[in-house]
Amino acid sequence: MRGHIVKRGENSYSVVIRQGKDTNTGKYLQSWFTVKGGKKDAEKKLAELLHQLDTGTFMKPGKTTLGDFLDRWLHDYACANLAPRTAEGYDTIIHQHLIPKLGSIPLTSLKPEHIQKYYGEMLTAGRSDGKGALNPLTVRHHHMTLHNALKCAVKWGLLIRNPADSIDAPRATHAEMKVMTENQLNHFLEVAKSAPYYSVFYLALFTGMRRSELLALQWSDVDLLLCQVSVNRTLHRLKGGNIVFRPPKTAKGRRTVSLSPSTALVLQQHLQSLKALRLLQGNPFTPSDLVFSREDGSPLSPNAVTSAWLRLVKRAGLEHIRLHDARHTHASLMLKQGIHPKIVQERLGHSTIAITLDTYSHVAPGLQDAAAKSFDLVLSSRHANTVAPDMS
Repeated sequence: MRGHIVKRGENSYSVVIRQGKDTNTGKYLQSWFTVKGGKKDAEKKLAELLHQLDTGTFMKPGKTTLGDFLDRWLHDYACANLAPRTAEGYDTIIHQHLIPKLGSIPLTSLKPEHIQKYYGEMLTAGRSDGKGALNPLTVRHHHMTLHNALKCAVKWGLLIRNPADSIDAPRATHAEMKVMTENQLNHFLEVAKSAPYYSVFYLALFTGMRRSELLALQWSDVDLLLCQVSVNRTLHRLKGGNIVFRPPKTAKGRRTVSLSPSTALVLQQHLQSLKALRLLQGNPFTPSDLVFSREDGSPLSPNAVTSAWLRLVKRAGLEHIRLHDARHTHASLMLKQGIHPKIVQERLGHSTIAITLDTYSHVAPGLQDAAAKSFDLVLSSRHANTVAPDMS
């Protein structure tokens, strides 16, 4: 028998499970769990524990530290179920911050006050590597990581409740968005025209696509006749240097983006240059080729593209504008031109229109002014033609 139930009191049971024999003593190893409630509650707990034994997720209570659990969670859950870049981010937070500060605390002894103190230290000068305080957005990511991990601990029956539920995550303070004006955009493109990655940057500014989406584009995703591209995957570079392709995170992320005539022309010229290069190399061109790649057809390094952008931005006298701000520039200029936010949402691949409106709320005052003037213009002619009744 791998497990059984022992009645302890009016509303209390002990659930006992066997984990094999001790190699030194030859005695069976047992773990005891107290369950408050009826027999059905105890039976449910026994079934959960046996399932954990079968799936390899069981961790002995009392002796398991938070550090032990976080390592197990990373290996058994995060790496198996999450995108590689996401799992890497969790790994960094856990091993550089959470385990050094909280890892020695027994999992079942972790209290909200432990977590709150940790956040306070991170927000001041308590980093384990001595590099000073973290910003609230970073500590918020720590909270999300710990909360998600402890949520699994509750599901696995290792905790009764999630202590991170009682803690409010630090409020994120986002850096001020930097966008180009129409004149700055044209000036930047003039500076970038003869530089590497010109077509990448042109598409970034004229479609609002993310770097990861642009670098994952294949020619089979491009329709120059209908002037549109389909976003079907993203490209990411992992810590070890490996390049991975992933589907978009959300259903809205998989989308079709219409191209302006000038953008289609830039892509057409880029395609002709690419085909000429393939001909010289003796390599056949195929629709599965990446739109933006090295000369040998291999993926571009995301960091190399970003570095090239920053050099051009500096040369154009537009410092502090990131490559991701090309996406913000595209959205802001469209909204200023009166394009409906729903269309902007669809082009950017935001999951909801609320995200679009919240992200670009800085454009709202100008939109409101334009709306007020338009309303006045629509009704002014009607008022002008209305003659007041003669009351004499």
